[in-house]
Amino acid sequence: MTVADELNPETPETEPEEPIKKRKNGLYPGVSDELAESMKSGWADTELHDLQPVEQAAHTARRRTALSARFPGERLVIPAGNLKTRSNDTEYPFRASVEYAYLTGNLTEDGVLVLEPTTDGHKATIYLLPRSDRENGEFWLSGQGELWVGRRHSLAEAEQLYGIPASDVRELAEALRESTGPVRVVRGYDAGIEAALTDKVTAERDEELRVFLSEARLVKDEFEIGELQKAVDSTVRGFEDVVRVLDKAEAAGERYIEGTFFLRARVEGNDIGYGSICAAGPHATTLHWVRNDGPVRSGDLLLLDAGVETHTLYTADVTRTLPVNGRFSELQKQIYDAVYEAQEAGIAAVRPGGKYRDFHDAAQRVLAEKVVEWGLVEGPVERVLELGLQRRWTLHGTGHMLGMDVHDCAAARTETYVEGTLEPGMVLTVEPGLYFQADDLTVPQEYRGIGVRIEDDILVTEDGNRNLSDGLPRRSDEVEAWMASLKG
Repeated sequence: MTVADELNPETPETEPEEPIKKRKNGLYPGVSDELAESMKSGWADTELHDLQPVEQAAHTARRRTALSARFPGERLVIPAGNLKTRSNDTEYPFRASVEYAYLTGNLTEDGVLVLEPTTDGHKATIYLLPRSDRENGEFWLSGQGELWVGRRHSLAEAEQLYGIPASDVRELAEALRESTGPVRVVRGYDAGIEAALTDKVTAERDEELRVFLSEARLVKDEFEIGELQKAVDSTVRGFEDVVRVLDKAEAAGERYIEGTFFLRARVEGNDIGYGSICAAGPHATTLHWVRNDGPVRSGDLLLLDAGVETHTLYTADVTRTLPVNGRFSELQKQIYDAVYEAQEAGIAAVRPGGKYRDFHDAAQRVLAEKVVEWGLVEGPVERVLELGLQRRWTLHGTGHMLGMDVHDCAAARTETYVEGTLEPGMVLTVEPGLYFQADDLTVPQEYRGIGVRIEDDILVTEDGNRNLSDGLPRRSDEVEAWMASLKG
């Protein structure tokens, strides 16, 4: 028996509904029978008809076909995830799991994609919350009812949008408990679904599913590349916004920069793709400075690492290091130009058929040469690279895959990612940096507190690469001219 059969038995049993949860200290003690009856009627029919499929529907269907071919004869369960409490009865903004969004295009909480094995593949069903019930008052009494948080699509509407048969997710857990046959689930998103499958799955088999879905995203299709370009283009405009208000940021601090970029992300996209790093002065030497609560001072550098996330959850990831007053000092320019040279070497190494590691090795060689040249560490360069001595000031790897996660494809096997070969359609960041901590006594005092990173989003093409973020200047003199033009 399939899950679909179990959800539609010939003689359904009626189970008592759970009472709608009330706020403990709400001002209304109850609902009169008259009000309850009044709320059931007098509402217009708002069902939407003739909806067009979401833009990626054809791509998600192809992705499900590839998944089906990899795991024949097995039930596959991919949850979107649930709302997470921020404090008391308020929740964090919901973001669907990447695996679920990648396979469906749907982004709503509590959804679950189930692929049921058939004789010639799988039948896909998307399990969702239907529209909130008007008969039992859920739509206005529940904190997640549509009068509180907004209208949900009906199941019929969802079928039109996503091209997948839709069913009520509230009945799925029990059906999964009663199901038989081999099953895999993507873990970590929906505790209720996992509990229903607890005696049917193993961690090893589930990890194989997660790894496959991570590796499936290594090569982007044309829809994904287009979404990433949209994200980058909005990010470029966000960086321009920041440069235009640097005088205000000097008065208000890093939070003004964070808020300025966030406005662009929310106006043109879904959100920021990750916590913006708005690091001025010595904060630029902290790799993931997301507190953004420090001052912005003329004469210092601002390291801005930020990305807009599109409505389909693809994110840009771009970094520029900018002189707050519009002009690099001599030492700032020396360090910046060294990082630029390293990035140029890294980008040049991104090509189809090349090793993934090549861009990292090329950039690190340049940085090692610079710290030897400046007398910060004893050469020769080969010794420095062999021992990793340059890492005192470079710290991190030179890039990562990019997509629906800012660090995309993270569950992929090492042999297909870090030790793998670049293919057309892969998108990765190239982001070398040099960071001289304010308390680093091994470098001259004038170096201390200077941090520089330059990061771009690079698409591997058939004949080389394309810099998706080349709308932002990188060379130091071009950065200065660009800032001057924006400040007017």
